[in-house]
Amino acid sequence: MNFLGQVSDVVWGIPTLILIVGTGLFLTIRLSFLQFRTLFYGLKLAFTPSKQDKKSAGDISHFEALTTALAATIGTGNIAGVATAVVLGGPGAVFWMWLSALFGMATKYAEAILAVKYREKDHRGRMSGGPMYYIEKGLGLKWLAVLFAVFGAVAAFGIGNMVQSNSVSGALNETFNVDPFVTGIVLTILAGLVIIGGIRAIGRVTAFVVPFMALFYVLAGVVIMILNWELVPGAVAFIFTDAFTGQAVAGGAVGAVIRWGVARGVFSNEAGLGSAPIAAAAARTDYPGRQALVSMTQVFIDTIVVCSITGIVIVMGDMYIGGPDGAALTSASFEMFLGPTGSTIVAIGLVFFAFSTILGWSYYGEKCFGYLFSDKAGLYYRAAFVAAIFFGAIAELDLVWSLADVMNGLMAIPNLIGLLGLSGVVAMETKKFLKVAKEEKARDLARR
Repeated sequence: MNFLGQVSDVVWGIPTLILIVGTGLFLTIRLSFLQFRTLFYGLKLAFTPSKQDKKSAGDISHFEALTTALAATIGTGNIAGVATAVVLGGPGAVFWMWLSALFGMATKYAEAILAVKYREKDHRGRMSGGPMYYIEKGLGLKWLAVLFAVFGAVAAFGIGNMVQSNSVSGALNETFNVDPFVTGIVLTILAGLVIIGGIRAIGRVTAFVVPFMALFYVLAGVVIMILNWELVPGAVAFIFTDAFTGQAVAGGAVGAVIRWGVARGVFSNEAGLGSAPIAAAAARTDYPGRQALVSMTQVFIDTIVVCSITGIVIVMGDMYIGGPDGAALTSASFEMFLGPTGSTIVAIGLVFFAFSTILGWSYYGEKCFGYLFSDKAGLYYRAAFVAAIFFGAIAELDLVWSLADVMNGLMAIPNLIGLLGLSGVVAMETKKFLKVAKEEKARDLARR
């Protein structure tokens, strides 16, 4: 544990965080601040039924690809991760989560555009793509692609599986007194029924679950803000001032504010880690840039919307110094304003968030495993993945959490090398699609 803790400090240390944010900044400049110019267009592509591509190659729709990626990212990081950032870095950490997310949108865009461009079909005619493919086919670095796939396949068992099922069993046991053994059995069966159906089943389920769970949680936070509107301006103002003063951290350590804000922001939205483009590669789309704009909105929804709800409510509650930590702090903050209903909402939200994360990461891990061995071996991976859900629900996971944390961070390094090395391809594909989008807009206006 001590060794893994030291490795984790290095993997998630300042150099890696600078590399992640720096890559987002570099891509933002190279793409002429694309994420700010095209955000609403990307949201329109994602959420307008008529904009869903039904004819192009791919396995799932734009919307299903987005919700699968959101399923994997909207998890414990949005509830427990934000709370930890505020406890360790102060309220100002929320500001740095926002800033890293704005640059992270460019990173997520680049990941998706490369994933679609370099994807290929497996023996069943279904799409396979992600960092391992664009690193190998785009950069010609097979060994680096293998490293990413190894890290991804292992990380999926921890951060995307056992850690999540453990969070569910803990939340249900604490709030509703449900035996972890029972939670483990039910969760294993429900997740297994979906996972065994592959990406199409996962896409259908996440397309229903993700919007429901996100709206459920966000609406609860909005209700708290409306009922306690007089606390909102002060909380938001403190987030901005503390971001540059570190008042809430011992000694006014601004560095700690930035570090924990960026680290937990990346942990939540996974921009730069290379996980989400694996789902983007499965989307039905005619141009890589079209799906990339849809994928980009995932960071906005995850961090700017969902994480902000958690962060602002926690700052409003003012229990982050000397009080509970993690999910317990978020639960206590919601309970302060909504009574027992508040903690129940957080518990239910945590269950849905964690369950959906398991579904999303099962696909990520399987694709990494298939790349290493054979896509025909995917069934074996699914079986092992489903079995691990039950183990995670009933076991102590300190070692698993630490190992998963390290593997999750290690995924970023080969992926970021791929993004930087292929930034020219990203720029070229972007230019090509923006020209098409402009022509489409002109045709639409002409019809009117």
